[in-house]
Amino acid sequence: MTSARVAVKKIRCHAPENVELALREFWALSSIKSQHPNVIHLEECILQKDGMVQKMSHGSSSSLYLQLVETSLKGEIVFDPRSAYYLWFVMDFCDGGDMNEYLLSRKPNRKTNTSFMLQLSSALAFLHKNQIIHRDLKPDNILISQSRMDASDLEPTLKVADFGLSKVCSASGQNPEEPVNVNKCFLSTACGTDFYMAPEVWEGHYTAKADIFALGIIIWAMLERITFIDTETKKELLGSYVKQGAAIVPVGEALLENPKMELLIPVKKKSMNAQMKQLIKEMLAANPQDRPDAFELELRLVNIAFKDSSWDT
Repeated sequence: MTSARVAVKKIRCHAPENVELALREFWALSSIKSQHPNVIHLEECILQKDGMVQKMSHGSSSSLYLQLVETSLKGEIVFDPRSAYYLWFVMDFCDGGDMNEYLLSRKPNRKTNTSFMLQLSSALAFLHKNQIIHRDLKPDNILISQSRMDASDLEPTLKVADFGLSKVCSASGQNPEEPVNVNKCFLSTACGTDFYMAPEVWEGHYTAKADIFALGIIIWAMLERITFIDTETKKELLGSYVKQGAAIVPVGEALLENPKMELLIPVKKKSMNAQMKQLIKEMLAANPQDRPDAFELELRLVNIAFKDSSWDT
């Protein structure tokens, strides 16, 4: 037995929407064959029906699991509604809250910013390599683990979490063995959180490049400490936006209305690293084909972070 601390997430499967969110998270996290330090790790998933429990596995033929899949597909409960169904996710324990709480309770720090950008780009490259499009990247869904910070100069570890809206792009067509290119896997369900949604998501025809856009919003907001107040929760959240008169408008929505709109970067600071400014502009390009993919993004951020080192030799 180990004494490692874990987090347990309990989801009540009492409505088709809950079942779909839970299954999406399970499918995404259980499809990953290896671990990544910046992606939340699913230790195990337990399915409970009343007093009976069973371990869930990907592609299980268990009748309870198949009832949940059918519920998700049909959009209606297919099991006895008098029974209580729950999914229990056993995951990494993160002791530092989320990215919003962590950054907004501290003074801006260049070293932290650099570390967070590198960790997030590495996580996204890993997810896209594993054919997973997250679709809801935002600071609320990025958790902080401080437990392994032994030395005072170490930055905390970020963990991309909450895969309830994620999509695993499966192989199809003539070469089922060939890895899927997530940048050619088109999705049509408009989902996510307004301020982080790419223009094409608002339209309902998008690929993994929508994740790049969301990360662009996050990185820009982190570097300049741009925040807005969530109208529902009244919480201060990191996120960049466009001002139209007194109103603040999500960048993606504004670009959908005017794709030629020039983003003012930086908007608060007097100056910004020229390469960083250019990269953020490309990440937030109205045309998804003009955005870097996750692998190019990771390389470019590494180059910016270590620009004094010679990476050509």
